[in-house]
Amino acid sequence: MALKNRPVPREPLLDAGVHSEGFRQTREARRSALVEDYVELIADLIEDGNEARQVDIAARLGVAQPTVAKMLTRLCADGLVSRKPYRGVFLTEAGRKVAEESRIRHQTVEAFLRSLGVSAETARIDAEGIEHHVSAETLEAFRKAMTAR
Repeated sequence: MALKNRPVPREPLLDAGVHSEGFRQTREARRSALVEDYVELIADLIEDGNEARQVDIAARLGVAQPTVAKMLTRLCADGLVSRKPYRGVFLTEAGRKVAEESRIRHQTVEAFLRSLGVSAETARIDAEGIEHHVSAETLEAFRKAMTAR
């Protein structure tokens, strides 16, 4: 089916190896996005109230507690969080690093979108998805564009 009213003529297909790299990077970003969201939220909860409880994580992510329990087991196995009986969830040093990197990416993307005139609410929501897929090169270009303004 031909697309009508294309804004830009379609470029020829890339070499299969080059083409597949973009898809590989997208799949990897999808895999890491959920981990980054959990770790960043845990860091935020800890900073806000000194404890990240499973019930709070579930409420803020809009998922069921068993879903959170499964992910916390994975994060423990990956060395990003630790759990203590009858206590909340705590970030390991590796978890804090992932959370900080994710937060910086999110803040940069959100600030860039705001600099383009996107509303605060839309920028916050859009940054939540973009932050996981944006490359270091693109983030740096965002920073330079904002500095140039």
